[in-house]
Amino acid sequence: MAQMTLIDAVRTAMDEEMARDERVFLTGEDVGRRGGVFRASQGLFDKYGDMRVVDSPLAELSIVAVGIGAALADLRPICEIQFADFIHPAFNQIVNEAAKMYYRSNGQWKVPMVLRVPYGGGIAGGLYHSQSVEAFFTHCPGLKIVIPSTPEDAKGLLKSAVRDPNPVLFFEPKKGYRAIKGEVPEGDYVTPIGKARVARAGRDLSVFAYGMMAHYTMIAAGQVAEQDGIDAEVIDLRTLLPVDKESILASVEKTGKALIVYEDNRTMGYGAEVAAILADEGFEFLDAPVRRLTGPDIPSVPFNHGMQEFFMPNPDKIATAIRELARY
Repeated sequence: MAQMTLIDAVRTAMDEEMARDERVFLTGEDVGRRGGVFRASQGLFDKYGDMRVVDSPLAELSIVAVGIGAALADLRPICEIQFADFIHPAFNQIVNEAAKMYYRSNGQWKVPMVLRVPYGGGIAGGLYHSQSVEAFFTHCPGLKIVIPSTPEDAKGLLKSAVRDPNPVLFFEPKKGYRAIKGEVPEGDYVTPIGKARVARAGRDLSVFAYGMMAHYTMIAAGQVAEQDGIDAEVIDLRTLLPVDKESILASVEKTGKALIVYEDNRTMGYGAEVAAILADEGFEFLDAPVRRLTGPDIPSVPFNHGMQEFFMPNPDKIATAIRELARY
């Protein structure tokens, strides 16, 4: 086992996959000599050269289009979108081309590409460097949506994404790039896409989260256990599409209560789908209303630190929500 940050684990996964398969290459804005704006690809240009670590123009549509074309030619592109906020010019390429290619060709054309997308607030990035956009894409069959919350999962899930024959959007909580640390197995391993993780077993209520919010929820669960004796089960969803309904339902069948935490806007956020699953297929298990703790319905995370803190869920807010639900 090696101690790594989240960004170290992402870099290690790309390095190992590029060494394993010469078809794997990386492209995006500033990914070359600079190593990316977050230094995710630092050192890879020197190791693999400019034919496999390719600086792109400042044009997200072309980054994704190049990735689709390369994937159709049996390469394995990893396309970096510098910030999730910049992905929208490529929306048509992602949802109308990459996601539908396999279906429209009756299984003849595969698009084995990965889009790495740093997302979320908490870094004082302001309106255009703080957005959570995952819910837009979870509505699109043909895509897989993956969001790790630990270094171990970041490495294992990214390696699985590179090897997957389908397009995978790999969202990375940039607030956690260097804040989240943990042990990572050395050598080759993969973490299966499509399976949630019981991050903390509990009996009193279930909390569902992903990305940075899963990390914060683990902190909050520790707080309420120590201070209030509340035993919260934490389910790290990890894969938003396909959704692991079995793990969601199994947890609430055990605990009877559900809290869903995500930092995106509340209305039509991903947690609404989790709530709908529980209402539709797990109603008989519920001893309390399904609760959500989210960001507010404003356009994005403000730059001002005080307003940013108001917008973002954090361990203290999550702990308060757990206590309120436990008392119901």
